[in-house]
Amino acid sequence: MKEQDWYSISDIESLDTPALVVYPDRVKQNIAIAKSIIGDVSRLRPHVKTHKSTRVTLLMLEAGITKFKCATIAEAEMLAICKVPDVLLAYQPIGPKLTRFIQLILTYSDTKFSCLVDNIGAAVEMSEAVVSHKIHLTVYIDLNIGQNRTGIAPGNDALQLYVGCYLLPGIKPIGLHAYDGHIHNPDIDIRKEICDEGFEPVSQLQADIKQLGYYEPGIIAGGSPTFPIHAKRKHVECSPGTFVYWDRGYQTELPEQSFLTAALVISRVISLPDETKICLDLGHKSVAAEKELGYRVYFLNAPELVTIGQSEEHLVADAGIGHKYKVGDVLYGLPYHICPTIALYERAITIEDNKTSGEWKNIARDRKITI
Repeated sequence: MKEQDWYSISDIESLDTPALVVYPDRVKQNIAIAKSIIGDVSRLRPHVKTHKSTRVTLLMLEAGITKFKCATIAEAEMLAICKVPDVLLAYQPIGPKLTRFIQLILTYSDTKFSCLVDNIGAAVEMSEAVVSHKIHLTVYIDLNIGQNRTGIAPGNDALQLYVGCYLLPGIKPIGLHAYDGHIHNPDIDIRKEICDEGFEPVSQLQADIKQLGYYEPGIIAGGSPTFPIHAKRKHVECSPGTFVYWDRGYQTELPEQSFLTAALVISRVISLPDETKICLDLGHKSVAAEKELGYRVYFLNAPELVTIGQSEEHLVADAGIGHKYKVGDVLYGLPYHICPTIALYERAITIEDNKTSGEWKNIARDRKITI
């Protein structure tokens, strides 16, 4: 079979569409590639927001990965169900989310949980809550190094927050969290320059904390775009997420990374509105729609199609005059952004030896599993 046909499904007529499919062999290759990039698997802390699956988590555990990162309580519980040893909730839990997080800690005692904090008020709330339950909580200081989303700027205020957390009962700061997801320059040299500039004050903060007599805090840094850059910092943990499935966006934006696309959305032509247009069953509910029309899905077996409209259940594309498409034709779509696409599906159909072989539940797409 030709390489361009790696995605073909021989029993496609048994598969209703739209459907999410994953290719386990390629997932395993991506895990191996991530390990080869970082060298030391103990420094790899994958983010599970992309796959939301126990099956993928177990593949990572089998590969020797023991540390994970997540964004929701459901994702954290999914990891605990898999008996993951070390889980960072890369979020600052407050109010009901803090209550749920504590219940998670109490329920899954085999897993060591930690979370983020970026202000003393939230730290005090955490302290009071864990003390009342007679438990301890380790935290990472969430640093804003340009994402401008959450976090405190590295510097004296962050230093004081670290000290303040250390003095609170039940709370123990153990590290710094520096996410630089805003860095997307396709030129790896420019990306590295921006990344290094943002990381320098993080490194300085680490040194300042140690100089005060505290244990040197660990650092968790970066996502997929800066993964190969931070991977070269010998004492930094890296937390890429998209690598496990990859997507069209990163495939074109990060050409230096050799990960394989391993998840597709399958669609069918359901109507021919006029002589140039075709309509597919791939609406907003079936592929991430936060990007502009031309950057939502790329059809591997129909790269010439131009998306001109999309609604909840339909996608309309211009195929040009004299096109050969017929109602019922199957198109293999590579999402530009796989992470929110996964969240649209409760299950992924696995494809092995070019045939459907089973399914992986995306159980952490829900806001709640049991807690």
